[in-house]
Amino acid sequence: MSEYHIPVLLAESVSALITNPDGTYADATFGGGGHTAAILSRLNGDGRVIAFDRDIDAIQGALKDPRLTLIHNNFRFIENYAHHEGVQFDGILADLGVSSHQFDTAERGFSFRFEESPLDMRMNREARLDAAEVVNTYPEADLERILRLYGEVDGARNMARLIVEARSAQELRTTGDLDRAIGRMLPRGAEHKVLAKVYQALRIEVNQEMRSLEKFLDGACRSLRPGGRLVVITYHSLEDRMVKNFIKAGNVEGNVKEDMFGRVQAPLEAVNRKPILPSEEEISGNTRARSAKLRIAKRRAEA
Repeated sequence: MSEYHIPVLLAESVSALITNPDGTYADATFGGGGHTAAILSRLNGDGRVIAFDRDIDAIQGALKDPRLTLIHNNFRFIENYAHHEGVQFDGILADLGVSSHQFDTAERGFSFRFEESPLDMRMNREARLDAAEVVNTYPEADLERILRLYGEVDGARNMARLIVEARSAQELRTTGDLDRAIGRMLPRGAEHKVLAKVYQALRIEVNQEMRSLEKFLDGACRSLRPGGRLVVITYHSLEDRMVKNFIKAGNVEGNVKEDMFGRVQAPLEAVNRKPILPSEEEISGNTRARSAKLRIAKRRAEA
């Protein structure tokens, strides 16, 4: 599945994940199946992998292994599956990046590299909300909030105003329409950097990524065996902060609660104090790995 997606921090994440070769593991973001294949290669005949993905393209190209169960659903529902099937996981892995296939398929609308692609950006093609609906129907204040919060876009208010002005004249249907609408705010020589932030913000809103991540973290924690590992690869500061806070405090806000003895009441314990970063060699072979951070935690025995 390497043509679909090149897995990031593959050896580091799988080594951190597996503590029992006969265990049951979850790949919460199947994507191209690279992480799943590596996990399976480390398991014995009794080992199992439950993999989740909301993108039907990933599901249709899945690898075949009797130890693999593939679930076409958002990873936010991992606890629902675990409860229904009576499963506790020895480890759960989530790679939060967008797959190379999604970025490189023009009609999916994830990338500004394709000038006249439809404004889609849905990871689940059956979802109702797409990027076109966001840019054409959201109030100006909501567009500003999304651009500022999810994209950390400088001048988010002015950019939101430009989008509203452009759509009042003609509906924005393609990536090119959007790029031209905000063209005045794209600094010469740094256009791609700003566009990347804008497209990230819209993608996060369309796919409700922050809400899904919060629900996933909460459900994954409750679906782990005591001592089970949670391994998460993040790609931007918003999601990394959420993961870091959840590991530290058991909530994405990072609000630490202590017992009467001053001990932190959090269900997880960090395995690595600082995130693991990709090597220069990996980045040179896959530039999309450059912003990746790997965090590892284990469920406390008393959780």
